Amino acid sequence: MKVGISSTGTSLESNVDMRFGRCPYFIIYDTESNDFEHIENQSRQAMGGAGIQAAQMIIDKKVGVVITGNVGPNAHRVLGSANIKIYSGITGTVKDAIEKLKKDEFKETAGPDVPSHFGTG
Repeated sequence: MKVGISSTGTSLESNVDMRFGRCPYFIIYDTESNDFEHIENQSRQAMGGAGIQAAQMIIDKKVGVVITGNVGPNAHRVLGSANIKIYSGITGTVKDAIEKLKKDEFKETAGPDVPSHFGTG
């Protein structure tokens, strides 16, 4: 399974970013092969619709799970419509988040946990 993690940097030692739509990078981690790649979040500078654009980028990467600090209503709706599980409120390093996911320590996020345009400030 592929996991998309909002990240402050390009490595597993980077921190999980508190923003989904406006994070600088996503780490795409494959739990079966333990391989990963980082992708720059091109939508983070968008005037509007960053969450929707980031969600579409995640969908295009065939991700089944998203790990992030916070997720807004538009991103949550788009990810949910693609049947992607969302775990938000996550802090610490990307590596720690992956380990906790593997141990089934997260509770799926039922709805958005921040309002629209949260990451613009």
